Amino acid sequence: MGVQREPGQKGVSWSNIAVGAIMNMFEVTTLGQPLEVLKTQMAANRSQTMYQAVQSVWARGGVAGFYQGLIPWAWIEASTKGGVLLFTASEIETATTAMGVNPAAAGLLGGMGGGIIQAYATMGFCTCMKTAEITRHKQAATGVKPPSTWAVFADIYRREGIRGINKGVNAVAVRQCTNWGSRMGFARLAESSIRKAQGKSENDKLSALEKIASSTIGGALATWNQPIEVVRVEMQSMSKAAANPNRPAKLTIFNTLAFIYKENGMKGLYRGVTPRIGLGIWQTVCMVSFADYVKDWVKK
Repeated sequence: MGVQREPGQKGVSWSNIAVGAIMNMFEVTTLGQPLEVLKTQMAANRSQTMYQAVQSVWARGGVAGFYQGLIPWAWIEASTKGGVLLFTASEIETATTAMGVNPAAAGLLGGMGGGIIQAYATMGFCTCMKTAEITRHKQAATGVKPPSTWAVFADIYRREGIRGINKGVNAVAVRQCTNWGSRMGFARLAESSIRKAQGKSENDKLSALEKIASSTIGGALATWNQPIEVVRVEMQSMSKAAANPNRPAKLTIFNTLAFIYKENGMKGLYRGVTPRIGLGIWQTVCMVSFADYVKDWVKK
């Protein structure tokens, strides 16, 4: 997505793997992880207000609490999924554009394909472990010292094997497909609209501010799928609060959705949407607007 082939360039653009990894590492290390932690806190504890969620995260270690799960899981996830996403999405977008597909539809298809591939290739176990890291703090409230993140990983693998480590991966795939499909599609649509308003052709470059504005629109509008994210968090949560007698013993996307709706109504399905809007905007700005500049730097 944001990284395009130069005129006359042929073949696969392998540099997009490096660009994607660099940009996603930057995104998650700056604003990405604090917003991710806050979003997950609210999705896992659906009765909390934003203020209460901030208090809960702060109580886990102040500023460090907002970076819980960053090392190693968020870094592992970011460095792999960013490269997979940008490479796959760029190749799909370039191919479909060459076939005459309009930029918005090409962006949609590229984002959907990239999101699905990154979910199954890299994100399943990383997202599961990040969620476990963020939600397992509930054990400390009972006076039990929480195990280390590696001990959690080993325990899940011993009890449930690779299925346990990839728990909720189908929900992650649906989320990433709709996430990046929407982000890229809406961002490209916004770019086309800005070009029309400015009287520019499709071949004219947008200014940095115009690209950031397009990415902001794409990132914000893409949060329509927040219920999928809440379902994903519930499926992967290790919180003691998850021991609800009404909670299905074997979670699927659909019975988890029904459980959340029954327990918290429609409002529960959109818990954490406010920090996720900020997260979506920042991710899209990094992976669309800034990626072009990083590509140039990598080539030089």
